[in-house]
Amino acid sequence: MSKTTVPERLAAIRAFMETAKLDAFIVPSTDAHLSEYPPKKWESRKWISGFTGSAGTAVVTRKRAGVWTDSRYFLQAEAELEGSGFDLFKMGQPGTPDMTDWVVEQVGSGGTVGIDGLVYAASDAKSLKSVLDARGIRLETTLDPFAAIWKDRPEIAANKIFLLSDEITGESTKSKIERILGELDRLDADGLIVVSLDALAWIFNMRGSDVDYNPVAVAYGYVSKKESVLFVDEAKLDHFTKSALLKQGVKIDDYGQVFNYVANLPEKSTICITGSKINYKLYQTIPASCRIVDVPSPVDLMKAVKNGTELDGFRNAMIKDGVALVKFFMWLEKAVAEGVVTEVTVEEKLREFRSQQELFVGESFSTIAGYAGNGAVIHYHAHPDTCLKVKPEGLLLIDSGGQYMDGTTDITRTVAVGKLTRQMKEDYTNVLKGHIAIATAIYPEGTRGSQLDILARKALWDNCQTYWHGTGHGIGHFLNVHEGPQNIRLEENPTLLKPGMVTSNEPGIYRANQYGIRIENLVVTREYRKTEDFGNFYNFETITLCPIDTRPIVRKLLTKNEIGWLNAYHEMVYNKLKKHLNKTEKEWLREKTRPI
Repeated sequence: MSKTTVPERLAAIRAFMETAKLDAFIVPSTDAHLSEYPPKKWESRKWISGFTGSAGTAVVTRKRAGVWTDSRYFLQAEAELEGSGFDLFKMGQPGTPDMTDWVVEQVGSGGTVGIDGLVYAASDAKSLKSVLDARGIRLETTLDPFAAIWKDRPEIAANKIFLLSDEITGESTKSKIERILGELDRLDADGLIVVSLDALAWIFNMRGSDVDYNPVAVAYGYVSKKESVLFVDEAKLDHFTKSALLKQGVKIDDYGQVFNYVANLPEKSTICITGSKINYKLYQTIPASCRIVDVPSPVDLMKAVKNGTELDGFRNAMIKDGVALVKFFMWLEKAVAEGVVTEVTVEEKLREFRSQQELFVGESFSTIAGYAGNGAVIHYHAHPDTCLKVKPEGLLLIDSGGQYMDGTTDITRTVAVGKLTRQMKEDYTNVLKGHIAIATAIYPEGTRGSQLDILARKALWDNCQTYWHGTGHGIGHFLNVHEGPQNIRLEENPTLLKPGMVTSNEPGIYRANQYGIRIENLVVTREYRKTEDFGNFYNFETITLCPIDTRPIVRKLLTKNEIGWLNAYHEMVYNKLKKHLNKTEKEWLREKTRPI
């Protein structure tokens, strides 16, 4: 996006605000389905500000404008917002004002703040309204300025939906609906409104291509004892797909009809929602006579606990991904020596090698290939006109993943491409120590991810170092690469880690303008041991298959047990991949997985 256009867009939204008598307008990153990565139609915050990160909120007032984002995007946002007319507000940092407090200060009593209720979470809108009401500020929720000022705004894609067989999902749509109805009984509720695109994809065993990297389709759903309805543009369904859904007991209605349907729910029904996962416009449509049960989505927890078929699919996908990565890293070593590698060619080659694997559908996110100082930009993305050439010195951080029909992958490796400093090696080793601490953790049933997070940071904290992103996020099964409800991070999350959950393990360290280091594998929570006196204990199975670079390791900083884990991991990688490789590739992998 050209920066010269952002001030013009800022002027256009201010002209709209003037006409609509608004003193401020808030633009979240989300869409009508509260997605982390929205369809292009709803990339309004990106369009108005020029900031392309996945998380952040823009606020425009009559005289000022700002973007609030978290530590993952500080460096990126600073660069992208320069000269745009938007100030950067670094969330969680001393001196950064709370967004709502800032809005109140800018607008003042008697003013009016606007949001588009279609793209604002109901819980956030209610909290905002409560604060504004107390300050004598009106909240207007029905306006979408981008319908007027974004002249070439994309439409919702009309891409075809396809269904996954039970051989891939391990459970039919009918069975999943029956399980959801069981949860509704437990909650004494009549129906569940489903808004999240990945939840809909999971329930109805459907996938699409309406969002980059996430194999989902734009739709709504309603599951109840009376009927289950999928609200979707019927142009997305061919005869076979529609027929198959009908056979599973699913009714089909038009996408836009969800508002009318919800407005006409039977009087005194009890409706289950999740306030952070339903847009405010749809929430307000629920009849006043209905009782609302606002709880964490029961579908999210079901989806997070993978069944045996899904876990087997993950393991199959890891083998294919591992083979592609062996081919890639062999190419990288040779190409760096020849001086022909840029950050962009890294991304292109990864895509090329993955695309040669069976059941490959696409990348699971935009590859992060950050050389030298770019590696410190946590969600960096290389562009052909500004990317760095990879020289035979220092560190290259590569975070990438693939969408396969039987599983989703997400892996980060930081590799030495030449001579390293002592600081680089010590930082790398301390990050590896944190990675191994999570990989080897044994923990009692009932443990939350926040209780394990310190294990990943201990070696860094001992040196007064840290990182400002989470240590782990859930992964979807041929679905979104970022999936809840579980995670491993400093912030409290009440979700318990349960057997079958797939989570990333990715500690890191970032030195601005120097380098970044991150080491990421995917792990599965599994049962470890049942004790008579202390209950059940769990641990993690590491399922990612790719060597961890041993060249930057300071061996004396690792304990005997840490060295033992690394050597055992590498032996597993070699044994699981060797029969899928040719002689040269096998010899290369053998060398990379030798015990240290």
